[in-house]
Amino acid sequence: MKKFKIGNFTIGGEKTFIIAELSANHNGNIEIAKKTIHAAKEAGADCIKLQTYTADTITLNCEKEDFLIKGTIWEGKRLYELYKEAYTPWEWHEELIHEASLVGLECFSSPFDFSAVDFLENFNVPAYKIASFEITDIPLIRYVAKKGKPIIISTGVASKEDIILALQTCRQEGNNEIALLKCTSSYPAPIEDANLNTMVSFKRDFNTQIGLSDHTLGNVVPISSVAMGGKIIEKHFILDRKLGGPDAEFSLTPQEFKEMVDQVRLTEKAIGKDDYPVTEKMEEGKQFARSLYFSNDLKKGETISTKDIRSVRPGYGLHPKYFDEILGKKVIENVEKGDRVNFDIIK
Repeated sequence: MKKFKIGNFTIGGEKTFIIAELSANHNGNIEIAKKTIHAAKEAGADCIKLQTYTADTITLNCEKEDFLIKGTIWEGKRLYELYKEAYTPWEWHEELIHEASLVGLECFSSPFDFSAVDFLENFNVPAYKIASFEITDIPLIRYVAKKGKPIIISTGVASKEDIILALQTCRQEGNNEIALLKCTSSYPAPIEDANLNTMVSFKRDFNTQIGLSDHTLGNVVPISSVAMGGKIIEKHFILDRKLGGPDAEFSLTPQEFKEMVDQVRLTEKAIGKDDYPVTEKMEEGKQFARSLYFSNDLKKGETISTKDIRSVRPGYGLHPKYFDEILGKKVIENVEKGDRVNFDIIK
């Protein structure tokens, strides 16, 4: 599983990379956007992510039925109207990227067309994110992959074939610094649709780093994703849901985000390392483990029988696996009930 860096952060290391998604939660005000960046840092985020598009680069200004949104929290809006409201002005990007740098956050974006990629290259962003609905935009993915930077790909509407094609496209361009994020493209997403086991399938089937782009309410799903091996969490972040806006309903406030980060960091500690350590605490625990002790007094030269040794607590004597081997041997010195059995005093 290839590890890679986004800025100074190692993706695939012991810590989860936690992304605060700004999206439309600036309410059209750059000062709110800047305050959101500062609040995300204080809440424990590692990164603030932008989205780089305009209504004209992402859809058509068209009245036809196909362009009317149905079955979501944006019911009845035209796509063009939604993206006109939600986009982050391009003239803000340099200032917001600089602001993120000042507070110590990584900052990159989801581009939605070639012009957005070209624009973002001006700021030497450390990575790119492919949004769920763009996973089938193979020309865009190829163009991004050519930049030679890490690529995070959300999979909210992807079939397995879509994922295979997107990965092949990246790898054909020599780019193997890829993470796949499990995503449920509902806003908000029902917890029963999270299907986190898919992350495990990603790791097995595609040999990429894995993570979660989450639209559920609360912290259960992102925390669980870390326990299942996820190395990235992306959550929408808002200063206050009272600000409103297209993403407010499924975004976390600073306090909620901080609670999530704190729980994730505790989960990382609980996961620990994949090995069999013998810790100081484990050594201390031997007082409650089993081992072999003499259960009778014996004189030098006497033969050990089943009534003379027992497997009991504590665990400072000989391992119980030697019980049968000890039987029938003689002690070479006097022993007392409660003495540890060891090979030095038997023959």
